[in-house]
Amino acid sequence: MSEKPKLAVYWAASCGGCEIAVVNLHEKLLDVDAALDFMFCPCLLDTKKKDIEALPDGAIAVTLFNGALRTDENVEMAHLLRRKSQILVAFGSCAKGGCVPALANFSTPEQLLNTVYLDNPSVDNPDSIIPCGTTGFPGGQIHLPGLLGRVKHLAQEVDVDYSIPGCPPESHQIWNVIEVILSGDLPPKGSTIGCGALTVCDDCDRTKQEKRITAFRRNYEFCPEPEICLLEQGMLCMGIATRSGCGAPCTKANMPCTGCYGAPEGISDQGAKMVAALGSVMDIGDTTDLSEDEIAGRVDAFLAAIPDYAGMFYKYTLASSTLGGKR
Repeated sequence: MSEKPKLAVYWAASCGGCEIAVVNLHEKLLDVDAALDFMFCPCLLDTKKKDIEALPDGAIAVTLFNGALRTDENVEMAHLLRRKSQILVAFGSCAKGGCVPALANFSTPEQLLNTVYLDNPSVDNPDSIIPCGTTGFPGGQIHLPGLLGRVKHLAQEVDVDYSIPGCPPESHQIWNVIEVILSGDLPPKGSTIGCGALTVCDDCDRTKQEKRITAFRRNYEFCPEPEICLLEQGMLCMGIATRSGCGAPCTKANMPCTGCYGAPEGISDQGAKMVAALGSVMDIGDTTDLSEDEIAGRVDAFLAAIPDYAGMFYKYTLASSTLGGKR
């Protein structure tokens, strides 16, 4: 067995993008390998769960745990890796705030399964079979893990030492975090690392003026000016309510920030922050002689350009937000 500190990377309810971000360290992966025994990563290595269970508690120096908790297997692995790890990191937006998997919290598990397997125009399922439980085959049995009632982020189930935001985290930030961990000069427990403390607007070099928006516009409706603030052009850019550190690659590519680094330092609810920001910049025209109903009508017409409030404002943070989902 290697005497180097052990590194584990695990995925729960996630897309695999965080593993790709690790691979995108490129030649620095050799430096990681030189300093750490990269010994557990289901999509890259053939280490078995039983191998992890056989380790003494605390035998893994660092685990980067990505993905939300959607199934009872996800929860089981979260507890196992918490027990076996000295440092457990919520790695990426899914583990930190629930991300896209947590948008399922606006539906019950039964509603989701019905949509996926039954009430779906692209599914041919005449026997109305919904995969679940244990199924026997001549060679043995296959057991599917059960769905949780609600999607959780990692810290809602186990004690988390640090969080790294991003969908996925930028590779240069992953390397910064690894360097900090190897140096032993760790920030206070519970810190969000691999990011900045300000907003994406501070990373973005677009020209910013007084924001008065007369209408929201979608990406496909026009080609935005490349040097002017996207929010000022009417695009729903989440940069004003999103933590810095990514380097603003989306706005540099003429696309609005979608908010994957989560809420800025000191803000507990990213969606509420964005709603407050939009409320302060909406321009519905002169309302001097309008009734309350007429003003409300203008506001409703203004907001009608936003097709999905929850999917826009809580795409990455619903599980960790005050809203949490539908109850």
